[in-house]
Amino acid sequence: MSSKPLYLTEADVERLLPMGECIALVRAAFARLARGEAINHPRRRLILPTRSALHYMAGADGAYYGIKVYSTNPGHEPHFRFLLYRAADAALLAILEANSLGQIRTGAASGLATDLLARPDARTLAVIGSGFQARAQVEAMLAVRRFERVRVWSRSAEKRESFAADCARSFGTLVEASATAEEAVRGADVLVTATSSSAPVVASEWLADGAHVNAMGSNQAKRREIPAELVQRAGLLVVDSREQSRLESGDLLLAFSEEDWSRVVELQELVAGRPGRTRAGELTIFKSNGLAIEDVVAAGYVYERAMEEGPA
Repeated sequence: MSSKPLYLTEADVERLLPMGECIALVRAAFARLARGEAINHPRRRLILPTRSALHYMAGADGAYYGIKVYSTNPGHEPHFRFLLYRAADAALLAILEANSLGQIRTGAASGLATDLLARPDARTLAVIGSGFQARAQVEAMLAVRRFERVRVWSRSAEKRESFAADCARSFGTLVEASATAEEAVRGADVLVTATSSSAPVVASEWLADGAHVNAMGSNQAKRREIPAELVQRAGLLVVDSREQSRLESGDLLLAFSEEDWSRVVELQELVAGRPGRTRAGELTIFKSNGLAIEDVVAAGYVYERAMEEGPA
């Protein structure tokens, strides 16, 4: 008789999955993906006339495989779950509440990309957005670079002020709420866009040569956070998956012709040793969609730590 799967809450995930560890897990997963030792299936969506949608994505890596499923409806909070299975015998090992899992592993992917692409002397970080994903993005950036200043802008003055105060208190770093998006971005060495916008939230001319951009808020074909001019400026354009990007990266799909895809490099290639930034003045972009393989390795780690702890 199979044992009952472990049920892990958001609090369990937050306690057991530190950002630094997750960045290392994601780095190792992309290395195995490059060697053909891991499998990633891109996200698919079932969309209803009510505008409710079911999103699902699956992956496998080493001892584990699994699927993340989440439901959304405009005006309502999303509901995320991850099902973790054992590769050896297909046993369901754990069911995880996966809102925090998604936040942390998405931040970790941006952290990995920033470590590989941003200038070593990057000291100023700009963040556009103060919602669901933004805090984990700040934490990940601080894990890979010694930022002396973080500037944040979002549409709500109250939310950006509260977000800046919370991050400053939590991370012990100077975090400022900017009055405008341009004020936040001008002079930044690294930019993170973490919004739900369907139109660009920054202008290309705000960013200096040599900056690095993590565009991670949009994962739908008709939405984008960064303008075509910025995409075309990039000396190096990196994605987590070409296959998934061609389905849902509006930031690229709305800026590209078919031949432009030849410019796109996968994150796994950089992890495997392909050169990244070649000069200090090169503008680099990481377009993140979020891969199931990231959920698999993060969930597997949380499961193992929970099993080590034993019953509460």
